[in-house]
Amino acid sequence: MASSRLFRTTVRAALTAVVFFYTFVFINQGTIWLFDRGIALELGLVFGYLLVIFWSNQRIAAFFEAHPLPRLAGWQRALLEALTVFTANFLASVLTIFLPYWLIIRGLHMQVNIQPGRVRMGFVVSNVICLFFYYFVERERSRARLQQELLRAEQLQKENFRAQLELLKSQVDPHFLFNSLNVLNSLIAGNPELAHRFLDQLATVYRLALDHSGRALVSLQAEMQLVEAYLFLMQTRLGANLQVRVELAPEALAKGLPPAALQMLVENAIKHNGSTRQKPLQVRIYTDADAVVVENNRQPRIRPEPSTGLGLNNIRSRYRYLGAPAVTLDETPTTFRVALPLLSLHDYEDADN
Repeated sequence: MASSRLFRTTVRAALTAVVFFYTFVFINQGTIWLFDRGIALELGLVFGYLLVIFWSNQRIAAFFEAHPLPRLAGWQRALLEALTVFTANFLASVLTIFLPYWLIIRGLHMQVNIQPGRVRMGFVVSNVICLFFYYFVERERSRARLQQELLRAEQLQKENFRAQLELLKSQVDPHFLFNSLNVLNSLIAGNPELAHRFLDQLATVYRLALDHSGRALVSLQAEMQLVEAYLFLMQTRLGANLQVRVELAPEALAKGLPPAALQMLVENAIKHNGSTRQKPLQVRIYTDADAVVVENNRQPRIRPEPSTGLGLNNIRSRYRYLGAPAVTLDETPTTFRVALPLLSLHDYEDADN
């Protein structure tokens, strides 16, 4: 990537040097069909100068993008950038034009047609050229990068909405409601207290799904509230057929992950695997280094439940749009394991805005 960028910068500097140099040759001589030893040397100096300027402009633009300097007004920031570009141009002119001319060309007593006045005028013109390339090329490139970031944020928001939609669809699904209402109906008569808790946890699932809607990241602690509410419903319905073990490091609870990502993995484990008292579905949620892992034993259903197949792909897409480490999957004949990288909420807080 770095070598490719350097090659493009070199080619751009070479082409620009030829165009600008022969533009001034035409202005002074009335023709571009000139080439001698002096012109070759001057053209080489212009190329070296532009190569340094393009490189420095890229670094200056990158610096001001990384350091927005919020205390400065817009015109103050623009003035500071202009002065920085002017200073870089002065140093580049001295290093690539003045010093080579005075120390090398004159030192060798070479009889070439290089006039000091033209070099000095070139310095003045170079400031205009330098500012032009900075503000109309580098800043345009910066705006293009900003548009890409906005597009990525928009795509991430769409993926978040899709995840929330999938979560809500799965919970509004007739099978989910039918099973939940059947459980609730049986509990009302036999165990009113448990029925009240069941109804409360069902409401919690919907409330948390809506509260997290539109956010790029939630803390692992907040996500676990959704997972625990969902698991309460499933364990109430499945009983001993579903066994869940949670082993989370306390320091990991403050880290972040896309909303509903962990819940979707638990839901997939229950949806795609059968369970009996003799062969219960065992789901383990634990932290491993900088990731939270959902692991379950594989017991494929004879009659799989309907599935959109978007859950895991959706989670992967949201991590990709965040520029975060990739989700890893480890599948064996007996186990299924998915690791979700845990992210710093501070590093990604702008994605929620």
